Amino acid sequence: MPAATSPSTTPSTASPAPPRTSFAIDVPDVLLARVRAGDRAAFEQLYRCFERPVFTLALRICGDRDDASEVLQDTMLKLFDRIDDYRGSDGAPFWGWLRRIAVNEALMRLRRDRRLAQALPGDDILADDHMPPPAAAADAALLQRALAALPAATRSVLWLYHAEGHTHEEIAALMQRTPSFSKSQLARGTRRLRALLEPAPLTEAIHA
Repeated sequence: MPAATSPSTTPSTASPAPPRTSFAIDVPDVLLARVRAGDRAAFEQLYRCFERPVFTLALRICGDRDDASEVLQDTMLKLFDRIDDYRGSDGAPFWGWLRRIAVNEALMRLRRDRRLAQALPGDDILADDHMPPPAAAADAALLQRALAALPAATRSVLWLYHAEGHTHEEIAALMQRTPSFSKSQLARGTRRLRALLEPAPLTEAIHA
């Protein structure tokens, strides 16, 4: 089994993508067939295609570049080990299948380190499912610093809801919590993120 190839340099922080598009990369069936056959060059080509979006997703959830690099490696190893599980016969895009692996790997790392227990306290009104994303700095690095300042569970809810497009029910299942927990963390986290970004020039970076 070929090991996931480490990038020569850690990928730079990229701007967040709109919901469910950060992995929207067309993958030819012939390339997947070569990966299934154990073609190392094909695997490395697939790795290069998805290295940056997987790293960015992991960075947004984990809040740490070292953790994101580990999640990238673990995700790509899972990709190779489980490539036969993806057939695309149901019309599901490859990027959606891989994104689920990356999200699970990122949350598993936070859970293993007991960081998913870290959440914003409070007794506020639950969030509306249609509440808009917070305004964020045009500078992606500033957005990342603001996200990293949030507790791990709060940051995960914000990213999974606003950027990955998950429902509260889906987030609850992924994080082994309740939909009410997801809604409350979304409300608290959105307010906190807006406050953290208040001094900066604002734009809708999450959906830019």
